[in-house]
Amino acid sequence: MNRYKRLLSNTAVFAAGQFLSKAMVYLLMPLYTAVLAREESSTADLIQQIGNFFMPVACLGICEGILRFAMDPGSGEADEKASRKRIFSSSMNIFFASTAVFLLLSPLALLFGRDPGYVWLTVGFVIAANLQMAVSYYVRSLGHTTVYATQGIINTALTIVFNVIFLVILGWGVTGFILAITLANAAVTVILVFWLKLWRDYDPRSAESGTVKALLKYSIPMIPTTVMWSLTNITDKLIVRWRCGDAVNGIFVYSYKIPTVLTLLTTIFIQAWQLSSVKDADESTRGGFFTGVFASFNGVIFMAASFLTAFTKPLTRLLLNESYYGAWEFIPVLILATAYSALSTFMSTVYMVRKKSLPAFFTAFSGAAANILLSLALAPSLGAQGVAVATLASYVLLFAIRAVTAKKYVGFSVGVPRLAVNSLLLGGQCAIMVTEAGHWMIWQGVFFAAVIAFNAPEIFAAVRKIFSRGSE
Repeated sequence: MNRYKRLLSNTAVFAAGQFLSKAMVYLLMPLYTAVLAREESSTADLIQQIGNFFMPVACLGICEGILRFAMDPGSGEADEKASRKRIFSSSMNIFFASTAVFLLLSPLALLFGRDPGYVWLTVGFVIAANLQMAVSYYVRSLGHTTVYATQGIINTALTIVFNVIFLVILGWGVTGFILAITLANAAVTVILVFWLKLWRDYDPRSAESGTVKALLKYSIPMIPTTVMWSLTNITDKLIVRWRCGDAVNGIFVYSYKIPTVLTLLTTIFIQAWQLSSVKDADESTRGGFFTGVFASFNGVIFMAASFLTAFTKPLTRLLLNESYYGAWEFIPVLILATAYSALSTFMSTVYMVRKKSLPAFFTAFSGAAANILLSLALAPSLGAQGVAVATLASYVLLFAIRAVTAKKYVGFSVGVPRLAVNSLLLGGQCAIMVTEAGHWMIWQGVFFAAVIAFNAPEIFAAVRKIFSRGSE
């Protein structure tokens, strides 16, 4: 199997798992919006965002280190097995030590007058999510793509079951919503450990100081990188809450649900692409490999974004409760922002391939700082829409910076002319939808057809290349 077919095969496996799990979530979204009031939705989302903020801090970012280092641990079958055991053991030692410190320091949050119930709910959320991520990332690095995809489906199914019990039957509201996610993560971790007998890969005595130092050198700069975007998400919601109130913030929270489809596509592809970018490209072919794959990825993302923009209103009416329908006003801008977020995520794989976590941090810092400053500047006059515009501008800036800096590590072309045309077409769609210009439905159809016509040839050419190549 050549590297293109392997990339497609892994993407298909991850897609099957992700789409099935996310489909279940989207189908039950009307239930969630009916059960949770707007204010409760705002609080539940804020707890998740705070939890996401503390996740990399609590484990010293080691989950990213596990994924990257276990992908290519050493040469030779025997050496590779021993190297992976050393890496996993060293990583989990770091994980357990840092989590213990996080747990001991958690009561400090009570000094700031926080609700004790929500504090411990957040702590449990962080620990369970980190443990599930560490174990599942290790499974993915081993190449168990089917197992990794399946655990995602199981996780979602368990989350839904727990949500039905805690929200619908018991009526626990915000507590039930967060507790469902926490218990699902904990259960899936146990399933993975017994499924693959992962206790055989963990021996605290096999950890080495050199491996620990290398892992920390890579992982610690990933803490602020992840924290930046969690902080940005929290800040966006807090600014909307501050300027517009909890009710509008509750609507704004759900305006991210449709753009999340693009995030899902990106996640599916990046999971497979990370494996291919590390394992299937040597120095002489890596530039061409990245150029070709990015061109196809760019086309797929913009076609999907164009579709979501054209059908924003019917999708909002279908997926959200009537009281949340006003979320459609923010969705087109956030779709365009999410498209650039996807392109920026692709660029971040360059840093991962080279084990360069510091550039990932500095670029993320630039984008996050721009987002916060622009949100503060635009929210007073434009409200929640100003925050959405600020998010778009920050992701465009992030992509631009990464596109320039990534070339220092892997020389490949981002295809600026094609990217510019796609951006103009999708930007036109966004403007027409937000302003509800005359005959907007017709114009949406015209722009959507133009995006498809412009990108389809590139996609078809890539498919032909995949199935016509010999072994590589």
